[in-house]
Amino acid sequence: MSRNSNYIIHFKGLGLGKHEFNFDIHDSFFTLFEQSEIEKGSVKVHFILDKKSNFMEFLFDMSGYVHVPCDRCLDEYEQPIEYKGKIIVKFGETSEELSDEMIVLNKDEYQIDLKDYIYELILLSIPLRKIHPDDEEGNSTCNKEMLEKLEKYSIKEESKKDSQWSKLNDLI
Repeated sequence: MSRNSNYIIHFKGLGLGKHEFNFDIHDSFFTLFEQSEIEKGSVKVHFILDKKSNFMEFLFDMSGYVHVPCDRCLDEYEQPIEYKGKIIVKFGETSEELSDEMIVLNKDEYQIDLKDYIYELILLSIPLRKIHPDDEEGNSTCNKEMLEKLEKYSIKEESKKDSQWSKLNDLI
């Protein structure tokens, strides 16, 4: 799907060597992606395009934050984002993505749209388990009402032992 983008790098006219670029990612960036779990954030993307005669290397350095739902209490919180890595772009007969770090572009291409790659790198920077960070004293900063409800409706260890299902444990 083709979308208008301000994240297009025209590499054909660039000379060999290193070229620096910066993008400021804000809320409007995340609206470019349907069904994105991220709607808000601020991420600074700095990268160096090192153009060689037969390939290009993009060295990314990203930092900032995104708002994501907490897996425990479901309230949104600010998740810090840090990423350092690279993408290597080679040229061939057809365009294809060989791996997370290796892309082949058709030799006739003159530009690359980094929007989808930046989005994927942001997603990869989010931990699998998204939970509000603890405060300075080690206490949870999750929604207290939701934690109380979770506690109220969670199955207690003692009630598991006394339940009618406890006899099944003896079979194991």
